[in-house]
Amino acid sequence: MNKASWSRLEQAAKAASARAYCPYSRFPVGCAVMSGDGTIASGCNVENASFGLTSCAERNAIFRAIADGATSIVAVLVYTPTPAPVTPCGACRQVIAEFGGDARVRAICDGSDMLEYALRDLLPDGFMLARE
Repeated sequence: MNKASWSRLEQAAKAASARAYCPYSRFPVGCAVMSGDGTIASGCNVENASFGLTSCAERNAIFRAIADGATSIVAVLVYTPTPAPVTPCGACRQVIAEFGGDARVRAICDGSDMLEYALRDLLPDGFMLARE
């Protein structure tokens, strides 16, 4: 991943955050993912009054990428309008692992801090079935 690619992901994630539906938490999250062919897909969190039915920005972005034909994810950028960056939840980490076991995951915010990990560092022993 080069600086220009991260910049494109950042722009897409911030734009997605502005479309978040979060009347309960008031915590808009945007995510952009880059597929193996360089295509970018974005998503935002979409809440529901039955909170268990809420869908995170990361999963929405990945599912959109897969629905659009992606077969792998190489990078994930999560944006939150907070003073400190926020990493993906456990469920999202597991979904990232399904499609991007070697993905780079970056979390940014409105503050100056940034976090970046290899997915294997965020989810060292994720649940995986053997792929054929």
